[in-house]
Amino acid sequence: MEKINELEEKIGYQFSNKELLKTALTHTSYAYENKVESNERLEYLGDSILEFVSSQYLFENFEHLSEGEMTKVRAYSVCEDSLYKIAQKHNFSDFLYLGRSEKMSNSVKKALIADSVEAVMAAIYLDGGLEAAQKFILENIKEQVEFASQNVGMKDYKTVLQEELQKNGEVMIKYNLIKEEGPDHAKTFTVNVECDGKKLAVGVGKSKKKAEMEAARIALEELKKGN
Repeated sequence: MEKINELEEKIGYQFSNKELLKTALTHTSYAYENKVESNERLEYLGDSILEFVSSQYLFENFEHLSEGEMTKVRAYSVCEDSLYKIAQKHNFSDFLYLGRSEKMSNSVKKALIADSVEAVMAAIYLDGGLEAAQKFILENIKEQVEFASQNVGMKDYKTVLQEELQKNGEVMIKYNLIKEEGPDHAKTFTVNVECDGKKLAVGVGKSKKKAEMEAARIALEELKKGN
């Protein structure tokens, strides 16, 4: 149970029924070998709870977004990549119960780790109710929701730039991080974009992705001026 206690500290929730958390961390490979319940059913429930909580949060806090925009933001915020980031934040891979076949693979599958996050969400819900599950979910997806809400509908300048530069054939487009400044909660990133080794533009943003987008946008403007 020491393993369980350590994860409880990381996720900020103490279970009354520790077996629920253990089941949420139990992959089918381990369940089959040890004749115990896997986390598949919990994952199914967790997926629904996550969708409900994220939908309600978007509805109540982002009145400026349309139905279609809220759907896009939710899809980004609860996708496999986002769930995987949550798992990495809390080191879920250190606590999973895996069968021999999974342990023998070079790395634990990303989808497997992401699924365990949904299972843990369901376990918290069953153990402590919706409020407890909501607290854990929102603490872990708010950042993704905020980013997606600011960028939904934003023109993908990187794609447009790539299409423009490759009109006459393949070229090598590269984005380079020049520097990042400021404290962790308010960093500023500076990125340049180059084509076949030739520097085109420099962009600055509050995230590396935003800085790349800005660099691409400026590069497009410069290309238009040259035409």
